[in-house]
Parts: sequence; structure tokens; C-alpha cells
Amino acid sequence: MNAAHIKILHIDSNHPLLWEQLEQAGFQNEADFISSKEEIEAKIENYQGIVIRSRFKIDQTFIEKATNLQFIARVGAGLESIDCEYAMQRGINLIAAPEGNANAVGEQAIGMLLSLFNHLNKANSEVKDGQWIREGNRGHELEGKTIGIIGYGNMGKSFAKKLRGFDVTVICYDILPNLGDENATQVSLAKLQERADVLSLHTPWTTETDKMINSDFINQFKKSFWFINTARGNSVVTEDLVEALKAGKILGAGLDVLEYEIVSFETLFEGETPKPLDYLLQADNVLLTPHIAGWTVESHQKLAQTIVDKIIALY
Repeated sequence: MNAAHIKILHIDSNHPLLWEQLEQAGFQNEADFISSKEEIEAKIENYQGIVIRSRFKIDQTFIEKATNLQFIARVGAGLESIDCEYAMQRGINLIAAPEGNANAVGEQAIGMLLSLFNHLNKANSEVKDGQWIREGNRGHELEGKTIGIIGYGNMGKSFAKKLRGFDVTVICYDILPNLGDENATQVSLAKLQERADVLSLHTPWTTETDKMINSDFINQFKKSFWFINTARGNSVVTEDLVEALKAGKILGAGLDVLEYEIVSFETLFEGETPKPLDYLLQADNVLLTPHIAGWTVESHQKLAQTIVDKIIALY
């Protein structure tokens, strides 16, 4: 089909190059950043494509009304906000851009790890508060440590590549075989839990990874370890993470994502602060960021470019 006959509805704002390049390629762009899901559903039959981030879920009800939809493009790494199985049954192409922000995520994971090891965030706050505490901020070195990565796709590989400059051993676990490379040796989950000093999570949110990091999982680790999560908050049972922090089983945590985020990732939670989150907010050995690991100036452009290229490739 000719691009000129393809109408694309953009329901989230993105880097302007996405709109501009699709227009140059002959596609018809329309935007609606305000209407509710129900209002979008009432007109979605008029479009062959939709470009989203995470404003609302593309569920079966939405897809049933999208009778002419040929593709759903999510400007991000994951597709968990889409009923992928039903969309594929309807012959709809699903497009994401995990390669677009993989570098950003890898760099953030490195930054979080170094900050935790050297108490950078804590020490900075203390000095600015007039406290000069050296012994209480004695850090650890990465040299000689074993870094365990769970999920060795775009994000996990990016993190492993950035660890090459450090004298560390990098091992990875993934449900898919033969993913290990020059940057990480693939091992069984049991072997990773036996050897790791650091665990960095780089998995999508699926039924298999939902609430995966729980007490049973944590206690399978032979050693106390540092934990980095730049993946999805729902993969971690926060209450169990807090108990492990209190017990010293987890030495420190860098969390870019939290269980309490709403689906759009734009706000954290509604109502009273959950008790486990209250602990995380107070803990000196916990570093929190608002789901920004893949949210750089550069990745903003890379994500948009990746989506443009994949849409154009369809036609």
C-alpha cells in the first residue's frame, strides 16, 4: 500500500523528527494528545496506524474498534501496554524500539552501581548539610566482583558492554539459549545466584517476570548482593526487597522503576504512600530515580528515528 493512503494517529508527543520524517515519506499524520481512551476508540477505525508511548492500554476492546489498523508503534522498549496476542491475531504489526534507548539504560545502570558502591548520593547530601563524614562513607571497588545480568537482550547487552572497562566478571541468564558473547558468559540461573555480587535486571514485564524478585528468589543467592533495576517495577515485590535490605541480604538498591507506578509511568502512585516505599524513601543505601534510565536527550531522538525507520520499512 502506498504511504499516502496511510493515516497515522499520534496519541502521545514525541521527538518532532518522527512526525516530520513520516510526513516527508508521504504518510498522513494526525495528533490527539487530549482525548480519552473511549474518545479515541470512537474514531480509531479511520486510521491505519497509531503511534503511542504509554498514555493508556491498547486492549482487546480498543483493537476490536480499530478495524483498519495495520500497525501499532510504541516509542519505547516494551509492548506490555498492548494486548499483543490479540493484535497479532488481527494481523496488526507491532513495533517497538528497544535498541533506541539501550545505550542510555546501560549508562544509567553503571551510574547507579558506582553511586551505590561509593555512597556518592549519601555523601553528597551529607556534605551539603554541613557533615564531613569520611569513615562512614568508605566505599567498595568493582574490581574483582562478579556482575550478574538477568535478561540479555538490548539493555542487558548494553550494560555488559559498558562493564568492559572494569576488572569484573560478567555473567548473564536469559530464558533464550546461546545469547552469551564476548562481554558476558551465559550461565544457569542457579549458577548466577551462586556467584553474583551484583544483580542487574534487564527483563521485560511478562507473566514469567511479574513479581519474580521475591523473598524466595532473593534467598537463593549465596552471597549478599547489590541490586539494580532499570527494567520494570512490577518484576519486584517491594515488600520482600525491603526485608532483604533490612536483613543485609541486599546491600544496596538502585531503582529506576517501582512497583507502584501507574501504567503510563508518568506518576508514581495515588493515595497514601505504601509502607515499603516509605522505607525506600528513607534508606541511605537506596538510590531512586523516576523511570528515566532510557530518558536521555539522545535516546529521545534515537527512539523516534527507530520507529520511523520501522514504519517506513512496512511499506
